[in-house]
Amino acid sequence: MGQSLDGALVSSDAVLDAYTRLLTRSESMLESALAADWEALVDQETEYVQQVERLSTLDAGVSLDGEEQRHKAELLERILANDLEIRRHLIQRRDELGELIGVSRRQRDLQRTYGAGARPGVIDAGSRFGADSS
Repeated sequence: MGQSLDGALVSSDAVLDAYTRLLTRSESMLESALAADWEALVDQETEYVQQVERLSTLDAGVSLDGEEQRHKAELLERILANDLEIRRHLIQRRDELGELIGVSRRQRDLQRTYGAGARPGVIDAGSRFGADSS
């Protein structure tokens, strides 16, 4: 048993449970990223950050034995692997959005340059010289 910053006793089981809950949250976030449900991912991220902050406080007040430390390390590895996969999907989404923005800008620039139709002062040479002329 250890003691957290607020003076309450914290067990090693409580710390490992907190890591397990954090893993569950990271798995849920990964599912959202895989489903391209960005809104759900962002919503979950706030709770994830809060869980990390609480866990940091809990973890500081407890000494874990060897087996508990191994269990914590396994949980952390899985959490970090999920985080890496989530980041990979976020980077891919960022790149997709960047491409869409680029296409949109090019379309806007073309629209500005060439307008929606013929610009005033531009002569339709086909009607002037006949469409059949070679």
